[in-house]
Amino acid sequence: MTSLVVDEPTSQAARPAHGERRGKWWLIGSCLAVFAVLAWQRRWVCDDGLIVLRTVDNLLDGNGPVFNAGERVEANTSTLWTYVVALGGLQPWLRLEWVAVVLGLLSAVGGLFFGLDGARRLFPDRRIVPVGGLVVLGLPPFWDYATSGLETGLVTLWLSLVWWRLVRHATGSAVRVLPTLLLLGCGPLVRPEFALVSAVTFLALVAVVRPGWRRGLGWLALAGVLPVAYQVFRMGYYGLITPNTALAKEATQARWDRGWHYLVELFAAYWLLVPVGLLLVVALLALWRRDRTTLVVVLTPVAAGVLLGLYVTRVGGDYMHARMLLPVLTCLLLPVMVAPLTRWTAPLVVAVVAWTVVSAVSLRPVSAEQHKIGAYGISDARVFWVDSTHNEHPITADDAANLAGYLPDLAAARAGKTGPTVAVKVNSVWVVFPGTHTVVSTPGALGFPGLLLPRTETVIDDLGLASPLAAHSLAVPGRPAGHQKELSVAWVIADAGAGTPEQLSAAGHELVYSEEIRAARIALARPEIREMLDSVRAPLTFERFRDNLLHAVGRSRLRYHPQPFTAQFGG
Repeated sequence: MTSLVVDEPTSQAARPAHGERRGKWWLIGSCLAVFAVLAWQRRWVCDDGLIVLRTVDNLLDGNGPVFNAGERVEANTSTLWTYVVALGGLQPWLRLEWVAVVLGLLSAVGGLFFGLDGARRLFPDRRIVPVGGLVVLGLPPFWDYATSGLETGLVTLWLSLVWWRLVRHATGSAVRVLPTLLLLGCGPLVRPEFALVSAVTFLALVAVVRPGWRRGLGWLALAGVLPVAYQVFRMGYYGLITPNTALAKEATQARWDRGWHYLVELFAAYWLLVPVGLLLVVALLALWRRDRTTLVVVLTPVAAGVLLGLYVTRVGGDYMHARMLLPVLTCLLLPVMVAPLTRWTAPLVVAVVAWTVVSAVSLRPVSAEQHKIGAYGISDARVFWVDSTHNEHPITADDAANLAGYLPDLAAARAGKTGPTVAVKVNSVWVVFPGTHTVVSTPGALGFPGLLLPRTETVIDDLGLASPLAAHSLAVPGRPAGHQKELSVAWVIADAGAGTPEQLSAAGHELVYSEEIRAARIALARPEIREMLDSVRAPLTFERFRDNLLHAVGRSRLRYHPQPFTAQFGG
């Protein structure tokens, strides 16, 4: 194996002076401290982050990793983040919202550290500057999603840690391969699409260490232990080959036009072509004429980032401004998180510093400036949530309890009702019927109602994140990324055994047509829909697990029309 660099030069002449080494750590420490302060000042938890916490609540209560007790639906995309938060929430006196904030922040800061230190190891005997770290400091989305309750901090940590391990293998450090292989296997558990990063990094590890084909196959088997084991569990327990969110967001559909707009919106908002161009020149100057192993290590996160960027663009991006592109930017920045400070790179570094100041102080997306959802349904999620809750730091579900009269209106509609009820919202009005069990169908928001309503109640959404019925419906054309599904409330009423014509008439809400409910009941009797519902609601016996496992692929392809009048005829 060709050695990339050595961690500590043996020659006294080559060894950096003590003051120079101390200066490197001072720069890295300063970068970490500034980022931590910026992220903390923007602390918040978005509604999607609260969705994760209801699953954690059920997991800690013994109901399993589900959003609703008695219905095995994987409502969280990041499996690993769910269990990390659950570990942090084992102490009952800790609010899960704050657990998510602190763990997200620590993960994001840790990820930045490993990114900076990995790049530092490429230049052990040079004066360095955290030029890539400056880009992170200049981009508000990095600050925002560090404490959003979502898995973004964990994503940053995993991506950086994987690359840091690769650099250490390449530099000849005394580092064991097994932890690296297990870490690579965690990729699909961080997010399913990170299997791309795991695959690219595994190939790079083989190219750097050169284990031979027999040993390489053994490595592949070890790296696959965790993801394969969880995939078997997922298919048997949930009855699908992906998280339910992948169905709800149609993660296999191509929506290149929306994805391109999502990409352009981010780059235009922060003039990102400026730092990208500057860092490209810095990389060429710093890495010119380096050996093959260096190039493999440097190009690995770049290749992974390009593949992730293509995936995000293909699926149409997201409705949250910049969120899905942050992992892409992290990958692209890793090789230049720090760079040598020379007479050639110094002017470029000064230019990056100038961009960092301008971007951090004044550059924002249009949706943030206007406090609204912009083109293609993209919004600055933090600004939107802060504006909606009238709270600069909305952390707990209680901060959104009175959002637009949501829960107070629901409580008023259910006042005086006894026994199980089914509550749906029709034209901004809550309609409540008797049912076989208590169900609340929440349009739009799902996270804060899910945390504030009792876990004995089934809380679902019309977008399909927690509703298997909505998730398996066909996407509605023209809706924004992440919100492609919109299921009629007739399905909810029919599924819960509520809404007879007499009840509808007595309620005085003729907008919920009894004919549509009848059509939904006919559609629900279709064998394939009945089987899908049984896969998540029937008791989990060995036979059920086996049946779910064997039919997970076909079940994942099940789709039907969201309109009951069409679905009842097999559409």
